Amino acid sequence: MSPSQKTPFSQRVTAEFLGTLALVYFSAGAICAEEALRAAGRAGSGSVGPAIAYGATYAALVAALGSRTAGYFNPAVAIGRWVTRRLNTFQTLLACAAELGGATVGAYLLRWSMPEDVWRIAAGGAPDLASGVTRTPGMLIEGVVTFFVVLVLLGVGGDAASESPLAGRWAAGLAAGLMVTAGALFEGPFTGAAMNPARAFGPAIAARHLQNHGVYWVGPLAGGILAAWILDAIFRQRTGE
Repeated sequence: MSPSQKTPFSQRVTAEFLGTLALVYFSAGAICAEEALRAAGRAGSGSVGPAIAYGATYAALVAALGSRTAGYFNPAVAIGRWVTRRLNTFQTLLACAAELGGATVGAYLLRWSMPEDVWRIAAGGAPDLASGVTRTPGMLIEGVVTFFVVLVLLGVGGDAASESPLAGRWAAGLAAGLMVTAGALFEGPFTGAAMNPARAFGPAIAARHLQNHGVYWVGPLAGGILAAWILDAIFRQRTGE
C-alpha cells in the first residue's frame, strides 16, 4: 500500500485544496509579475519566469504533499486514477472539487493581492490561445504535454514511492517539476500552458475570462487519462501502488 493510501481521505482532500491554491497563486502570479514589469518599462523574462515559477511550485508541492494527495493537484491526474481504478467515484469527485475550489480561492487571493490594473491586463493569469492558434491545435498541444507530465509524475511517483516514501516524493517532485517547466516553456506562447483544468478554471472564473475554456478541459483530461491507462496497462508491475 502506498503512503497516500494510508492517509485519511479528509487529509488528502485538504492537501488537494491547499496545493492547488498555491499552484494557481504562484503560477498565475508570475504572469501578473511579468505584466507589472512590462507596465513599469522594465525588462522581464518573457515566458521563462512563469514557466520556472510553475515548475518549481509544482515540484515543491509534490515533494511536500504528494504522499497525501489523491490527484496531485490536477483533475487530469485524479480522473486518470479513477479510470484505472486507483480511486473510487466518490473519492475522485471530492478530489476534483477540492482542486477546483482551491484553484478558485487561489485566483481570488491573487486578485486581492495585485494592483487592479496589472491583474486586469494579465486577465488574472488565465490561459488563452495565442493569435493564430485554433481550438483543435490548442487541445492537441495541451493534451500531449499533459500526457507526458502525468506519465512522468505517476511513473516516478509510483515506482520510487514503493521503495522509499521520502525519496519517492522528492524524485516525483523533481521529475514532474522539470516536465512542467519544459512543457510551459514550449506551450506557453501558444496556449498559456495550463496542463491542468484547475489551473485554467480558477483564474478564468475570477477574471471572467472563459474564452476557449473548453480547450483546457478536453486536452488535459484526454492526455492524463491516456497516460494513466498506459502506465496501468503496460507498466503495471513497475509502477503499481
